[in-house]
Amino acid sequence: MELNRLEQALHTARALVMADLAAGGVAEAEIVSLVEDAVTHRRWWVEHWPDGVEYVVGLVAQDVQDALLERYGRWPLCPVCDAGDPHALDVEPELGPDPRWVCTKATVMVARVGALSGVLGR
Repeated sequence: MELNRLEQALHTARALVMADLAAGGVAEAEIVSLVEDAVTHRRWWVEHWPDGVEYVVGLVAQDVQDALLERYGRWPLCPVCDAGDPHALDVEPELGPDPRWVCTKATVMVARVGALSGVLGR
């Protein structure tokens, strides 16, 4: 795979996930480190499976979401559902291009990965 294509995909993934973290008000230094860890892991992953480059954005978003759950709690919280327990949005497709944040309870797309600011108003 061409290095530029890989690096462009990784930079795009980093920027989109950071935009969503900033929109949620959680772009703190330790969380930025989680993004960097996810990008590093996915660089290795794409180097071994070059056809997966188009899936990097969604995978980095999922990696960061999983790391946040383990350390801090659910993220991003669903802005659609008012009633019931707070729950996190999911990335769909799980392995595919054009990843989106979706609420599986309400079965609606909330925003594309990187576009939570339009929904959260930040």
